[in-house]
Amino acid sequence: MDTRKILLMYTGGTIGMVKDYQTGALKSFDFNELLKHVPELNQLDCTIETISFENPLDSSNMNPAEWVRIVTLIEEHYENYNGFVILHGSDTMSYTASALSFLLENLDKPVILTGSQLPIGDLRTDAKENLITSVQIAALQKNGTSVIREVGLYFEYKLYRGNRTTKINAENFRAFASLNYPHLAESGVHLNVFSEYLLPKKRNKKLVVHKKMDENVALVKLFPGMNRNVFENILKTDGLKALVLETYGSGNGPTADWFLGSLKKSIADGLHVINVTQCSGGSVLMGKYETSSALMDMQVINGKDITTEAAISKAMYMLGSGVSNKHFKTVFETSLRGEMH
Repeated sequence: MDTRKILLMYTGGTIGMVKDYQTGALKSFDFNELLKHVPELNQLDCTIETISFENPLDSSNMNPAEWVRIVTLIEEHYENYNGFVILHGSDTMSYTASALSFLLENLDKPVILTGSQLPIGDLRTDAKENLITSVQIAALQKNGTSVIREVGLYFEYKLYRGNRTTKINAENFRAFASLNYPHLAESGVHLNVFSEYLLPKKRNKKLVVHKKMDENVALVKLFPGMNRNVFENILKTDGLKALVLETYGSGNGPTADWFLGSLKKSIADGLHVINVTQCSGGSVLMGKYETSSALMDMQVINGKDITTEAAISKAMYMLGSGVSNKHFKTVFETSLRGEMH
């Protein structure tokens, strides 16, 4: 391809809204008219083409079926474009970025998610900068190949590895953070890419697009005074296959007999229990304290420094891919797409 081509995909979210100044209400605009709203895109050294969900989604309604829909669109257009920018609501963007990273195996082109806190037509909007720089990052090439070859999330001057992000603020333009992994690029006067943090290039491996995710996953956040009946009934949920357990600090939990006993029985019955920290940053270190030694002894899966968002989507992906019960713990504790250290 002589000219770099970027496919811009609108799934929904604030970034694709304009204000009706008569009513004050927000409404979606026709993405075919994108250049009218952001004429600066004409200055970029690439061709931009757009597709949009027929019925754009508020990201609160995002789910695994929609993730499969997104990767299917990428698969259909993969050979015709140098990079992909996905416009998405910020509320669940980290979940989607994590899920896409697992569903797109051997990715060697950029898939950049972005959005905004204010609509694209607002006076002080952050949408234009996020959009323009995301397209610019998706079009970056060196020696004829893409510089970024993974799923990234760009917001407020920084590009992060998508499966390392968490939304940390509902009002600040700096809405996302990657507390356990450095950002991949930073936009200022210059666009600086920190190549030492990028995923290594795959050697001529063909893209594999996975399209099965198993939603039989639950999330429980520990808290002092957690009700025994509630907890035990969650563990007994019909069809439940994996439980992401948000523990205290470096992976600690209560040592009450009923708590440890119910976990041990569920694990013996085949439930995969994944230990992640409920802290924003840091890692699970099972066995460091007595309060996590019992979890380690019963073979609870060590989530290390993975985010909750990535843990949930990784569990859904692995269950959907048919990873055996015997190998599930080993595979989960292995970094598949740079999601854990």
